Amino acid sequence: MNKLSTAKRVQIVKAMVEGNSLRSITRMVGVSINTVTKLLVDLGTACEAFHDENVRNVPAKRVQADEIWSFCYARNANVPEEYKGVFGYGDLWTWVGQCADSKMVLSWHVGRRNAETAYPFMHDLASRLTSRVQLTTDGLHAYLEATDSAFGTDIDYARLIKVYGSDPNAEKRYTPPVCVETKVEVVTGEPAIEHISTSYIERQNLQMRMSMRRFTRLTNGHSKKVENHLHALALHYMHYNFARTQKALCGTPAMAAGLASRPWSVEEIIGLLDVADKKAA
Repeated sequence: MNKLSTAKRVQIVKAMVEGNSLRSITRMVGVSINTVTKLLVDLGTACEAFHDENVRNVPAKRVQADEIWSFCYARNANVPEEYKGVFGYGDLWTWVGQCADSKMVLSWHVGRRNAETAYPFMHDLASRLTSRVQLTTDGLHAYLEATDSAFGTDIDYARLIKVYGSDPNAEKRYTPPVCVETKVEVVTGEPAIEHISTSYIERQNLQMRMSMRRFTRLTNGHSKKVENHLHALALHYMHYNFARTQKALCGTPAMAAGLASRPWSVEEIIGLLDVADKKAA
């Protein structure tokens, strides 16, 4: 069986993490769509396993969490009758928790925007931390019981509730709603008022939309299979945490969090495939 060279794999992965679609990558690199998809699946699985095993005992002090919308297969209104209500068809929400200091993405979970998804997300987030943190979320009620279940009273938790006004031009052009007011609600502990913010996680959401074609709004670049959606997220966060340097950090988020001593190369990320093969053998 033919095996892709490392150089070809590097080309494909670099194109993926810079926001190119799978079809455009096949044209640029000169390989089949099945080859590109298989690499995404295999590498995404390896990246998820690496993150789950190694992003532990993070000494974060301030954490921000948010949810970002996307859809799979079709928008909710266009989902065929036989698939309505089936996970993986229609709306998908990616819940993300990020350290505000190191910018490290600690945890993510894909599901619906409800308590059923909030519980496993918050418990996973809590399992990766070493000490008490200050947490800020938006005003979604699903966070309240999930956070209490995962952290108990060992947390300083506040919600930043944003009130949006109506846009008179909403039907004429695509534009985000205008935030007219923010309200701070202290839920548990004594969070420092100056650190109650969701700015960093909202910037991370923007980075996600820029780095993955399937998150770009108002296009046909959405995910067609939820499994590939999950693999793309794992690859994105592996690259963001360990390989993508940030000037403000003078390195990568993993370096700032103490989980790496230098930036990873794309070749090293691809090397996780060999690690996975050895574990499977």
